[in-house]
Amino acid sequence: MPLDAAAIGRGCGGRVATADQLCGRDLDRFREALEAGGPVTVSCTLQAPLFDEVAEEMAAEDRVAYAKIRESAGWSSEAAAAGPKMAALLAAASEPVPAAGTVPLESRGVALIYGRDAVAVEAGQRLAEHLDVTVLLSRPGEVAPLLRNTFPVLQGTIRGAKGHLGAFELRIDDYAVPAPSSRTHLVFGQARNGAVSTCDLVLDLSGGTPLFPAHDVRAGYLRADPRDPAAVERLVMQASHLVGEFDKPRFVDFHAALCAHSRSRITGCTRCLEVCPTGAITSAGDTVAIDPHVCAGCGSCAAVCPTGAAAYALPPADALMRRLRSLMKAYRDAGGARALVLFHDGDHGEPLIDALGRYGDGLPAHVLPMQVNEVTQIGPEAIAALFAYGAAGVRVLTRARPKHDLAPLHRTLDLADTLARALGYGPETGAALVATLETDDPDALGEALRAAPLGTPTANPAGLVPEGAKRAVLRQAFREMHVAAPAPVARVPLAAGAPFGGLDFRTQDCTLCLSCVSACPTHALTDSADKPLLGFEESLCVQCGLCAATCPEDVISLIPQVDFEAWSAPRRVVKEEEPFCCTVCAKPFGTRATIERVIERLAEKHWMFTGPAGAERVRSLTMCDDCRVEAALNQGFDPHAAPERAKPRTSEDYFRERADS
Repeated sequence: MPLDAAAIGRGCGGRVATADQLCGRDLDRFREALEAGGPVTVSCTLQAPLFDEVAEEMAAEDRVAYAKIRESAGWSSEAAAAGPKMAALLAAASEPVPAAGTVPLESRGVALIYGRDAVAVEAGQRLAEHLDVTVLLSRPGEVAPLLRNTFPVLQGTIRGAKGHLGAFELRIDDYAVPAPSSRTHLVFGQARNGAVSTCDLVLDLSGGTPLFPAHDVRAGYLRADPRDPAAVERLVMQASHLVGEFDKPRFVDFHAALCAHSRSRITGCTRCLEVCPTGAITSAGDTVAIDPHVCAGCGSCAAVCPTGAAAYALPPADALMRRLRSLMKAYRDAGGARALVLFHDGDHGEPLIDALGRYGDGLPAHVLPMQVNEVTQIGPEAIAALFAYGAAGVRVLTRARPKHDLAPLHRTLDLADTLARALGYGPETGAALVATLETDDPDALGEALRAAPLGTPTANPAGLVPEGAKRAVLRQAFREMHVAAPAPVARVPLAAGAPFGGLDFRTQDCTLCLSCVSACPTHALTDSADKPLLGFEESLCVQCGLCAATCPEDVISLIPQVDFEAWSAPRRVVKEEEPFCCTVCAKPFGTRATIERVIERLAEKHWMFTGPAGAERVRSLTMCDDCRVEAALNQGFDPHAAPERAKPRTSEDYFRERADS
């Protein structure tokens, strides 16, 4: 492949030395680079095991990163123009990524094989030497008994299942044990419902409905079609290795204090609950709870979470954006123009790109691939940052038949596309600037990328280095996207349900009770310790609706939008009043609007505030707590002197009236 050392040097900021066989006769140059003590980026992954071995010998394995420039750039019909792209890939790979935490899983090898016939029994016989096996048959026909009862064979139908590798709990109906005297086939005894079984592994050979949503990513749950011998063989082999201690990545960091799920038993944001494919997220009072043992790492919850309570950790949002910044900066510095960034995963996207490079025309020179753990983790902050850094378009590569629901991803991309178009980044043709490519065909991928329309990149790319939590990073990215926009506008309306927006207040009816402040989970609404005041900061509003649902006067409405001027402006005062002072002692104790509203609703309408003494009692409403108690004692007020209420009418009253008439 051609190698434009000059372009790579401009993009990566230094002199470039080349080697013909860095993994062979030139391997000492790799050792010399490690001895220098700094981070080392290797631009080939074919011999990664060899480089890892050398790095481990020198205790430097944590300083080595890899970039794949051959399959992604050099093996292409446009390889001669791919120098800027190679520089971009090398720069992005050299950006450090913090390690994610892990979740421990332990399996002692207690396995339940769930089936209908002899296929399950045969699987149990093959696994009995490796696992502690129990076979459960649902509505079995004539199944031959074992010659030696090396493991139990039971009858039962699983009605409910929960758990994960090392901690499954199954609810079983129609549970029965076979008679020892079974001769030609197993004869089961009296069945009962409600049995409970625990195990470390579940092997589902029933051929029925899966026991779990997104069953293919549930750790410890293995499922195969019993009619497919090859699939059963793979399941048996996989199960035999699931004994011992395992570390699973902690895909999502959850910060309960930021969650906007609920306040005071009023439900607010439910976005993560709606998109989780595995059921790992449940309601837990004012917040949600994420079970890291069940979480499969799709990242949809983090992508749709507007507060940053759920933040993806593989990598964190700010680390991903720093990689994107390095990618785009190196591409521009090396002379590249109008880049199309292609997000893809390792399981599906990487083999597809490799196949296109090996057997097809390869990726176009302006297409910059960016591998992520799951494409569904992509949030609006990453796409906004890309346009701010100078991208001309974004594509997300997915399977033709995705393993996760792509609806949340499509909503995210639609939102990002709306913002990009409104700010002048979009192509004049009206084609999508941000979209998915759903294909399993490498040739179709190449054709789609070559035909993808490119927008207008910014003439003033941002240099922002993002730092901080997800919400802070998002605010930075949106502001930079607006500053760098080819045709900036102050406000972009969004569809209902968007996670950004403002609030409309009917201030004339607001009593400054400040119930909305106590309900707001993001502190977008605030008060003041000095005077009755309601403040609002739009960049913190996530449109959860808790303020509108809590407001007793019903004066708040949601406005889905991104108001860039409001995002850059300081907190604005929605309404403020001078405190209402007690008419007796002059101590401030409320707001004038609140006191007047109370008087309006009670005067001459409630029995306590009518009649000769009503005026004096109305006056007591203008007093502080202490003075009001003293006035009530002086007036000799009897709270039990309410007029007798009319008795409720019963059926007997109607019958009596009918008889009298």
